[in-house]
Amino acid sequence: MLISSRRNIYIGIGLALLAVIIWSGNFVVARGVIKSIPPVSLAFYRWLTASLFMFPLAYRSFKKEWDIVRRSLHYLFWVALTGIALFNTFIYIAAHHTSAINLVLIGTTTAPIMAIILARIFLKEQIGWKKLAGLILCSGGVLFLLSRGDLQNLVSFRFSTGDGWILLGALCFAIYNTLVRKKPVGLSPNNYLFLVFSLGTIFLFPFFLWENFHAAPVDWDLSLFLIILYLGLGASVICYSFWNIAINKLGAGRTALFGNLIPVFSSIEAAMILHEDFTKVHVISMLLVFAGIMIANWKGGDKTREHDAEKISG
Repeated sequence: MLISSRRNIYIGIGLALLAVIIWSGNFVVARGVIKSIPPVSLAFYRWLTASLFMFPLAYRSFKKEWDIVRRSLHYLFWVALTGIALFNTFIYIAAHHTSAINLVLIGTTTAPIMAIILARIFLKEQIGWKKLAGLILCSGGVLFLLSRGDLQNLVSFRFSTGDGWILLGALCFAIYNTLVRKKPVGLSPNNYLFLVFSLGTIFLFPFFLWENFHAAPVDWDLSLFLIILYLGLGASVICYSFWNIAINKLGAGRTALFGNLIPVFSSIEAAMILHEDFTKVHVISMLLVFAGIMIANWKGGDKTREHDAEKISG
């Protein structure tokens, strides 16, 4: 029994780490393909690929759950719009104006801050001292990055175009994170993902057509095809599947902590693959943010966060 329990823990840890590593590459890819494909097209092909892979997984149970789906269309509309159609598209647009390291540090740290604030306003969740301390540290880390290590720069600071798009994306994800906690009861994980992936793809379609008429054509080659496959199958379908299994093995609260490693992995990958500068400013900013997230999630938190993490993963 003890051996089986340890084996489940090791499997859960391994799958959670794999999911985080794959997810972290999304920000590096966004920056690496800016000369090959415009941002809306990248988002459209990603979610189209994900939807096609999810279809056979969701097909059997879709008819059984149709009544739940029909009653939840209004809810699914907003979840798909914010979490699928807008969030990653804004990140991909931002990638044309800023570095991958800035993408991940600003994007993955401001979203949780905004999510805590929105949850307090709309879900009436309490902000305990741990969350508040974590919020302050995370905010300090982001400000340190934006000031480039000199706080005097904040006096004359102006948001760049890329920073603005990242913050819009973070706001969309924070809204999505708040909405997803109200996931309809009885809707299976496969159907939920298939529906939000598909609706997000449909929302992007008219903008995809507009971009195709006005932007440079996509420079298709084997590398770009594999990147789309990576985003659609790897960063979307496989990651969610690994994450769900990890939750079953470790519990939602413990699994959620692994998401805090995304900024670490993404920054390292950007430095290694894209040869971006990785300075002490990034290191200090990352440490402040990581410390803030760890304090906010110390010992996994309460039952509410455990329950919410299960919904978010599904």
